[in-house]
Amino acid sequence: MRLALQAVALLSAALFTGGALYVSLVEHPARTALEPGAAIRQFRSSYRRAAPWQAATAILAAVCGILASLAGGSWLWGIGGLMVGVAVPFTLIVIMPTNKRLLTSPPPSDEQCRELFARWGRLHGVRSLCGSAGLFVLLGAALVHRG
Repeated sequence: MRLALQAVALLSAALFTGGALYVSLVEHPARTALEPGAAIRQFRSSYRRAAPWQAATAILAAVCGILASLAGGSWLWGIGGLMVGVAVPFTLIVIMPTNKRLLTSPPPSDEQCRELFARWGRLHGVRSLCGSAGLFVLLGAALVHRG
């Protein structure tokens, strides 16, 4: 059971982190190169598809990491899982106000869009760092402690 929890924690953390890094390093810079109206349309389409996947993988990494730790694994499993999972409350508390402004109708002015996308990019970078750090802790737990 513990090995299955560890495998799911690692897989979900890797999926979350890979998605977050892709958005931060590829998709968002491409989006911000568009004119604001097109950037808003792209953001709305992408957000609708990405949000459920990102939330589910972060929560799964946290839950499985904690359960793996409680099932006799190293405490690093719980810490790593929590580091990935912190993306969920961070998103709901810190990023969501920016998301809501980008998702409102009518859309913000062009200048407001540029400012909101700049803020969103910085905040999403924090999510990417949390996921990356958590994934490295989980990998360390898997490689060093072997359980």
